[in-house]
Amino acid sequence: MCDIKNYVCDKAQRLDTFLAQKTAQSRSQIAMLIKQNCVDIQNKKVARAGVKLKVGQEITIRFPKPKEDTDKDTDFLQSVDWADDVEVIYEDDDLLVINKPSGVTIHPAPSVKEPTLVDWLKHKGIRLSTISGEERHGIVHRLDKGTSGAMVIAKNNNSHEFLSQQLQDKSMGRYYIAVITPPLKDDITTIEANIGRSPHNRLKMSCSQQHKKYAKTMFKSLALSEKTQLIAAKLFTGRTHQIRVHLESINRHIIGDHIYATGQKTEKSERILLHAYIIYFIHPTTKEKLYFSASTDEIMQKTIEKTFDKEIIDEVMDTKYIIRSFSTDI
Repeated sequence: MCDIKNYVCDKAQRLDTFLAQKTAQSRSQIAMLIKQNCVDIQNKKVARAGVKLKVGQEITIRFPKPKEDTDKDTDFLQSVDWADDVEVIYEDDDLLVINKPSGVTIHPAPSVKEPTLVDWLKHKGIRLSTISGEERHGIVHRLDKGTSGAMVIAKNNNSHEFLSQQLQDKSMGRYYIAVITPPLKDDITTIEANIGRSPHNRLKMSCSQQHKKYAKTMFKSLALSEKTQLIAAKLFTGRTHQIRVHLESINRHIIGDHIYATGQKTEKSERILLHAYIIYFIHPTTKEKLYFSASTDEIMQKTIEKTFDKEIIDEVMDTKYIIRSFSTDI
């Protein structure tokens, strides 16, 4: 059976805009549901995403049940070396918290040929929400392919909606750690700069007042070496490549970042040294505020241990220390 949700329009606006706000899906995902005849207005099928709603109209969405992946070879994940490295940090009936390895793409797309995290979840038989569509089911938020660390996965649509709303009101968030060069000048650095697609390179984002999407990041110095620095980062907005773009805007880059690194590369790494270290959110059922930390992989851990003083690292990598280091309440 489909999972059915009903909403009542509270002000005149486009259908896709209204549903994107209510379900925390993108407008393109809403358009896909409409194309699949899954959206009704006043019990009549909708043909266009841009139809104008009137106050009081009732909208119904039927989220399709996940399809069985019968066509896929059950051993397809053996083609990748990360399949056994996905650590499950926490799991219950509503959600799953995992430690995503570096190099793993989150969900399928036409340009993605290798197995993805969604493939792994399906292959493991983990029940997932369908609110974001078949290709992204369960995925509440993303991490870039090269970025490792903590992610929360929704197991049902109610949990997905509850968690997605927290992305909007900022009651869910993450603290990242990264190794950068050259070091930041100050102990705390706050950057507020709009982010959008780079006009010079479509693979990159850039900072410009011409861009419409506001972004804010706070960086905290954790440890220093001669040429590099271990930092923590807190996002106040969730823009694509936000940490990397804001660092590039002040002529810094993350070690191993081959897209945003500028100038001569004095340090190299097999992967970008960016890791979602701590995630926090309110549980959809218990309403308890939860915190989870994800350990770094061997490559990042060895770099940190080799580069920075161990006694300092033991202190600054403490999750409570990182959370207290940022002046804003979470």
